[in-house]
Amino acid sequence: MLASRLKEMLDREQIHYSTISHDPTYTAQEIAASAHIPGKNLAKTVIIKLDGRMAMAVLPASYQINFDLLKFATGAGTIELAEENEFKGLFPEFETGAMPPFGHLFGMDVYVAEALAEDREIAFNAGTHTDLVQMNYADFERLARPKVLRFSTRH
Repeated sequence: MLASRLKEMLDREQIHYSTISHDPTYTAQEIAASAHIPGKNLAKTVIIKLDGRMAMAVLPASYQINFDLLKFATGAGTIELAEENEFKGLFPEFETGAMPPFGHLFGMDVYVAEALAEDREIAFNAGTHTDLVQMNYADFERLARPKVLRFSTRH
């Protein structure tokens, strides 16, 4: 089931999207397999800290963050993964680890990997560990206004 805050935003902006239900899974690669979506088209949201400030890094499930590239691309002095207990309370409507990649809903910058921006269509967590939203990347970019950077490498 789509989280209400996410559904309201997509409907208000008249975004064409579909939802995909899948078995409960917790890693991006498991989600892609369960939902029968290529890992390249499933966007995973990773919460990071740039100079101590929370942000979202969004990249294909089949990729990983190259922290040196991300640090260089953002100009940050320090970069690290945020601990779950540091961001858990920031997303009360969403299951931890299933946050959709719309940082503007939470006052966060969003950084998207170039590899994901190449996709015509993407899917991402809908706020639960059993549901995805699938939509055109161009619509996602229009809504999220991410900074597209080169910071990921294939697993």
